Amino acid sequence: MILRRTLIVACTAVAAAFAMTTTPAAARTGAGSGAGTKQPPGEDLHLAPAREQLAALRRRTVTSRALLEQYLRHIERANPALGAVATLDAAGARAAADAADRHLAATGKPLGALHGLPLTLKDALETKGLLTTCGSPDLAGHVPGRDADSVALLRAAGAVVVGKTNVPVMCQDIQTSNPLFGRTKNPYDASRTAGGSSGGPAAAVAAGLSALEVGSDLAGSLRLPAAYCGVYALRTSGGIVPTRGHVPRPPGWLTSSDMLSIGPIARDAEDLDLLLDVLAAPAPADAPAWRVDLPAPGRRRLADYRVGLWQDDPYCHVDEDTRRLLDKVAGLLRSAGATVDGATRPVRLADSDALFQRLMYATASATATDAGFADDIAAADKTPAGAPGGLFLHSRTMRHRDWLRANEDRERLRGRWADYFATHDVLITPATPTAAVEDQTDVPVPSRFITVDGEKRSYFDQTAWLNLAGPARLPALVMPAGRTAAGLPLAVQIIGPYLADRTVIDVAKHLARGLPQPVRPPAFTA
Repeated sequence: MILRRTLIVACTAVAAAFAMTTTPAAARTGAGSGAGTKQPPGEDLHLAPAREQLAALRRRTVTSRALLEQYLRHIERANPALGAVATLDAAGARAAADAADRHLAATGKPLGALHGLPLTLKDALETKGLLTTCGSPDLAGHVPGRDADSVALLRAAGAVVVGKTNVPVMCQDIQTSNPLFGRTKNPYDASRTAGGSSGGPAAAVAAGLSALEVGSDLAGSLRLPAAYCGVYALRTSGGIVPTRGHVPRPPGWLTSSDMLSIGPIARDAEDLDLLLDVLAAPAPADAPAWRVDLPAPGRRRLADYRVGLWQDDPYCHVDEDTRRLLDKVAGLLRSAGATVDGATRPVRLADSDALFQRLMYATASATATDAGFADDIAAADKTPAGAPGGLFLHSRTMRHRDWLRANEDRERLRGRWADYFATHDVLITPATPTAAVEDQTDVPVPSRFITVDGEKRSYFDQTAWLNLAGPARLPALVMPAGRTAAGLPLAVQIIGPYLADRTVIDVAKHLARGLPQPVRPPAFTA
């Protein structure tokens, strides 16, 4: 979840002190004692795809406890330099792993689809009995008494929660740093950002600290870090994964932003599919009568797909590396026999982004204090809509009638997307204008910028392409598709029709077979 114009003041001295006294100590405690555990056939099973780990667990060639100990040792080695895992719960994870092993031994049946699999979770998702801060000093002692609905689905499927991964304060930045746990570094280059707000989750998966993660996405919070860290992520169709228990909004709130989506992060598309099966479910209150039954992919071969290709746009030009990447993807599609349309556009990027921003700023006002909102109203009355800050203030304080009109515009936008997908199966676009940009934690938000082919550009241009899917609540997948000369991952985005989550995953599977294999960062085998 990203709110523009939010200033995060990084207290680096506090963060460093906290990291030195808390995180490494927790890692040492977590990884140091594996007495009594059965060692698996290979000491690097934790680096295998999640589905291979699960197969080994079900065959009983490895125990959940032994696999967990591999993860804990890897976290101890790799995390101090990366800063991806913020809170480690080695004792709780060991208890859950042992319980999974006892259950399988006693019944011969797994607990569920994720039986005994250790994984980490974004620190924005409430976890019962485990610190959940969302990177905010105001929540430094927050230990929820109830799991977020998505976390409950994971535990019911047999997952073992190892710990929580780092986020910016209240998920309100597109890089990851906070006063509690410091900065999460990009696994490929410590000077670059891991993205935000799911920077910790994406870095953890990229570095092998977790095979799977669950992130959240309002304005690219899930997909931007995945693009920068060289992993796969799926913004799920709006409404198919329950969002209660996601912070923000504050602990105790039952509602979330109407454009928030929760989805999986993995190192390949097959593992995205695996985790989607668990996450796509009704909220508990709806479970007695509703079910989520996503349709199968619409085609069998890449040659059968009708693919839209949107390689660049004057509203948010991409750099030369990204243009070349999209050219290669276009060539791959055509050589495979797919029908490729590089001319037709479902919407205007500029208009869609403006509507998205209005709706995003409006939904953010829900948790403003009465005094703060009154100040915003007073400021909006004095600020013309076209002035700097005008869009933010007028959107944040819009009357309900204005919101209803904006929502009507959103429904019309959804209709245009539906018309487009009547003749196209998916749309492939850039994920970001460039590879991972330099980390700007110590730069005030108004002074931040990115550089695209030598041109100084808005800091928030990083998410313009990702914002396409938000207003229409469409499934959108980001996947690694190449790399720069310096070795930084480059990614593309695949957008599909509403509820066609399995179709965008299927297209990613086909593309991956023809694209270069991702090069893992050094921390992966640390």
